[in-house]
Amino acid sequence: MYSLKELYKIGNGPSSSHTMGPKKAALYFLDKYPDCDKYIVYLYGSLALTGKGHLTDYIISKTIPNVEIIFDYKTEVKHPNTLIIEGYKNGLIIGKNTFYSIGGGNIKIEGKQEKIKKEIYKENSFYQIKEYLKLHNLNLVEYVNAHESIDSYLNNVLEVMQKALKEGLSKSGILPGKLKVKRKSKDIYFSNAITKLPYDKDLRKIMAYAYAVSEENASGGEVVTSPTCGACGVLPAVIMYFKEKYNTSIKEEIDGLKVAGIIGNIVSYNASISGAYAGCQAEVGTATSMAASYAAYILKGDILAIERAAEIALEHNLGLTCDPVEGYVQIPCIERNAMGALRAIDAAILATYLNAKEAKISFDTVVSTMLETGISLPRSLKETSEGGLAKNYKEDENA
Repeated sequence: MYSLKELYKIGNGPSSSHTMGPKKAALYFLDKYPDCDKYIVYLYGSLALTGKGHLTDYIISKTIPNVEIIFDYKTEVKHPNTLIIEGYKNGLIIGKNTFYSIGGGNIKIEGKQEKIKKEIYKENSFYQIKEYLKLHNLNLVEYVNAHESIDSYLNNVLEVMQKALKEGLSKSGILPGKLKVKRKSKDIYFSNAITKLPYDKDLRKIMAYAYAVSEENASGGEVVTSPTCGACGVLPAVIMYFKEKYNTSIKEEIDGLKVAGIIGNIVSYNASISGAYAGCQAEVGTATSMAASYAAYILKGDILAIERAAEIALEHNLGLTCDPVEGYVQIPCIERNAMGALRAIDAAILATYLNAKEAKISFDTVVSTMLETGISLPRSLKETSEGGLAKNYKEDENA
């Protein structure tokens, strides 16, 4: 598996596959063909169907000068996030590349031999990692430390997460786009509603924090892919909750990010973290699993408890569809981040009550099941906005 830097990326929302990936492709092409007097970008699949709402055209037009963007909704492509960029000089085409935005801000270039990324971790399943830990008498944090020096990078990740949360929590108004969705994080945080639950304030904080980061993402703000932009609110919400509840230190938070990163890495390596490929189970599902492992670690869970928490969190997101209304990373995405944060903590608590040694389902089994489920989902439920809530949404409906 690759460095945790490949999982935790810092960039602008609202979508790692629809903004960060296409921007990387645009920069690559611009560097290769800087002297063109005209550029044409063709968007296909999910990039075409939800590109407007995901600001794909916006980020490309900000990156490439003199560009024409064509949304092709009909042409069948082998990858759901495909874009082709052409460069012209004096009316003649002088360059052309086909790119695939594969999730998490990563791209593949057709016909170009990929630069072989160094695999930092030879173990690529949770089972293999557990066996390694037994052999070398290590825990998960020590396992990461033995393979890469990443504390400084993760400290920066923490700072960006916390900044996005605080900025999101401080703002009111309407999110960009035709849906006219109101920012709700501040309202939730300062709500006077009384549920009579003894932990009402805890729940409100967790939800408000997830909303805050997700609303910043929906506005194109700077966030951390954890594992994607669309699911970036889950882990920061859980981190901030434990910071305030248990006064966690920066070292504990960095170490928790290492644990969560290994969980995300396993999913990314063996399945997918792309909503266009495997539905929202791959995005919010993975984020919930990562956050659950973080919570289990902070609660002093051992390796089996951490696995159980991650497994429970992902298992109960299986089949979650990606159906953004009008293509915006707003409905149901923001709310799903809040629910993911709550589920993550619930999964960690449940894991502490259960005897992890008696678990019948391993984390690796759930990961492979998630991939099979994602492949089986119809195209309409994988970030195309052609099915699910996106299809049934009515603008004048009072829900």
